[in-house]
Amino acid sequence: MPKNYYAHGKLLLTAEYVVLDGAKALAIPTKFGQKMTVKEIGDPVIKWSSFLADGSLWFSQEFVFTEEKIGYQLEEKNNTNEEVVKNLAEILQEVATLSFHLDFQQGYEINSFLEFPRNWGLGSSSTLIQNLSQWAQINPYQLLEKTFGGSGYDIACAEFDTPIIYERNKLDPKIAPVNFQPNFSDQLFFVYLNQKKNSREAIRHYRSLEAIKKASSIAEINQITTSLLKPNLSLSEFETQINRHEEILSKVLQTPSIKKQLFSDYKGSIKSLGGWGGDFVLATGTQEMMSYFKDLGYTTVIPFSEMIFSSKRKY
Repeated sequence: MPKNYYAHGKLLLTAEYVVLDGAKALAIPTKFGQKMTVKEIGDPVIKWSSFLADGSLWFSQEFVFTEEKIGYQLEEKNNTNEEVVKNLAEILQEVATLSFHLDFQQGYEINSFLEFPRNWGLGSSSTLIQNLSQWAQINPYQLLEKTFGGSGYDIACAEFDTPIIYERNKLDPKIAPVNFQPNFSDQLFFVYLNQKKNSREAIRHYRSLEAIKKASSIAEINQITTSLLKPNLSLSEFETQINRHEEILSKVLQTPSIKKQLFSDYKGSIKSLGGWGGDFVLATGTQEMMSYFKDLGYTTVIPFSEMIFSSKRKY
């Protein structure tokens, strides 16, 4: 019988970018994630298949394990580019190197199933890393460090079933489950910007910026993160805090906020999430106000309750 693994997608509500330098980040797992099944097959190969959210096969590839190395011959039927296959081979090589629990000589059939469109930026990579780490019984933050890099908050979201406060700490981050279910959540929406942000490029840009500005912003961002968890937080207080957050990061990144760039006449508040300029933004307002975005061509608008996973657990 195949073994099943599951990881949640992610959204970063606060401390985007500065989470890399230790800022406290409020992050939330999404209802959309990635499932992975693994079955032993008795041959020293890995038969890999990836499926998209609509159930269609994205690509399939056979990897061969010889002399402690993962190799492959790109299959003609494969409808994806070689770079994707190359990256997956490198990840599987790291898994083989780090794990003491797998026997690649017996071989595996692995199927992965995304629950969200790949271009949404909800963590197709982080959910893969988490699922592979569960299977191989290795530290997912170590596997992340060896492959994609980044702060690791997305790995924490993949594992947890509740919002968290995340602090980067090398391979042993500080993670505190929290209760974030504001009483105005019916006025929170996630709007997709119709383009995926390249996380590695965004991180490179951030790393090139002035260190002094980053350091001075962390204390302010930490204070905002804490304030959003205040009991009985009002919508107006929430908007004040996220507006301030946008101002701080705009100065650090030397980039106008997404509201100034695209939605300057919108009456509610708008906050970038994760990489600025792509993926989703958080917008406050009523259901009727969401027609503003749809009229501009941003047709993927998801209410808070339909995006955010919550186990209803109290901490």
